[in-house]
Amino acid sequence: MAKAEIKNRVRKLRFDNHEMTQQELADRAACTRQTIIALEQGKYVPSLALAFRIARVFSVSVDEVFEYRE
Repeated sequence: MAKAEIKNRVRKLRFDNHEMTQQELADRAACTRQTIIALEQGKYVPSLALAFRIARVFSVSVDEVFEYRE
């Protein structure tokens, strides 16, 4: 069985939203800047709650930020 992957568009969404900084996103999503860095590097899979908070910051659905691939 292949390993599942979760890709994200966090970095692109930040830049599309007035070049929001990692710290601004972290503050608005109630997490740390280190978490945002790890997300953007593909080294961290967020909790469902964090995924929803990030999507809400950008006013998009969760599947517009995160993509599940098998």
